[in-house]
Amino acid sequence: MENRSFDHMLGWMKRLNPEIDGVDGSEWNPTSTTDPSATRVYFKDGAQYVDPDPGHSFEAIREQVFGSNVTSASPPPMNGFVQQAASMSSKMPEAVMNGFPSEMVAVYESLVSEFAVFDRWFAAVPASTQPNRMYVHSATSHGATSNDATQLALGYPQRTIFENIDDAGLSFGIYYQNIPAVLFYRNLRKLKYAAKFHPYDHAFKDHAAGGTLPNYAVIEQRYMDTKDQPATDDHPSHDVYRGQMFIKEIYETLRAAPQWNETLLVITYDEHGGFYDHVPTPVRGVPNPDGILGPSPSKFNFDRLGVRVPTIMVSPWIEKGTVVHGPNGSPTPTSEYEHSSITATMKKIFNLPSPYLTKRDAWAGTFEGIIGRTEPRTDCPVQLPTPVKIRKTEANEEAMLSEFQQELVQLASVLNGDHRTSDFQNVIKKMNVGHGSAYVESAVKRFLEAGMAAERLGVDGEQIVKI
Repeated sequence: MENRSFDHMLGWMKRLNPEIDGVDGSEWNPTSTTDPSATRVYFKDGAQYVDPDPGHSFEAIREQVFGSNVTSASPPPMNGFVQQAASMSSKMPEAVMNGFPSEMVAVYESLVSEFAVFDRWFAAVPASTQPNRMYVHSATSHGATSNDATQLALGYPQRTIFENIDDAGLSFGIYYQNIPAVLFYRNLRKLKYAAKFHPYDHAFKDHAAGGTLPNYAVIEQRYMDTKDQPATDDHPSHDVYRGQMFIKEIYETLRAAPQWNETLLVITYDEHGGFYDHVPTPVRGVPNPDGILGPSPSKFNFDRLGVRVPTIMVSPWIEKGTVVHGPNGSPTPTSEYEHSSITATMKKIFNLPSPYLTKRDAWAGTFEGIIGRTEPRTDCPVQLPTPVKIRKTEANEEAMLSEFQQELVQLASVLNGDHRTSDFQNVIKKMNVGHGSAYVESAVKRFLEAGMAAERLGVDGEQIVKI
């Protein structure tokens, strides 16, 4: 899921369970971090539909976390959210300093009560969407702290958990809607993996009902917001109601499936999206994954984490109402839960013989311990509550693409061969959401069909189709 902080989505669930490190309304940020008499803006429970998108660039996050460009504070004060938001618009501070009361996100309210919530899970890097998504499957962003159009076109070269799983003789699958963002990894564009990609609407429920879900399944959200197919990723300005309905559908599909007693569902967010969180970001003892530095001028060393994000885990093997605070000094005294924890835990659960992907997943906390019951529960709810509708209007298909959506269209242009056209970057910048949605879906369909056709003709599976 996309661009929401823990406090924004789950912080007020402390009212339901005081063990959760959430909020009580005493949390605040000053309007200026350099003025001792600045007005205090307190965190409230009045979150609504958010438009436009709060700031979440590398530079914006630095200001939110440290209150300035100086990053030496340990722990960081987490006092610059209001100041940074106000630099964007006068109404933005109110948006970033509000969270949802639990009844507004009823699906999460139920899952937090019934299964496990992690209240110390951080974004892997203090940056935007794509760098953090890279860490989920490869434990590095290969030096990226933002969108790099050239690298996106080439495809990121690092090894992923998908390859380790495949090499071990296990199965994986990606269930996508508009476009599978994992195709930013160059290796996943190989012919031998083309059949691993499945349209969510056509395949997920069938595979679940038939008991044929793979060992490792990734479910990608709908990233483009159209009237007929609203976005489900929670990225502002998208409707959180749609994201809640998406999670509800996934849960209820898995709950009714014959593989339910073999299932662990991990729900997490790439990064905080500029929304306030009160828990200090870890800034000490975090290893650079691969020795690669970020681009100039910061040359970031990838030695501190991003802001805390919502993470919920679901399984009949999890005790009801579990709250996980941290990895408790394992595997190292400074280890934390972050996105690299997923690859680290998959290595343990599947007993993968491949080495860790990077120094980061070797360091990250693992969560296999939450599935510690001696037998699966039989009291897990069959259905989840229907959430509250938040947005009062239809999707705006005429809206210009967000930065993230432009990156996805950039990826689609590579799959479709259009990136070689000299003016296509300008075309992307002028493209609206409706056109972008149609374009990426057509490009993905064409690319995957070409890959499977080439494989049927006996082309080496290590090759990548170039259209």
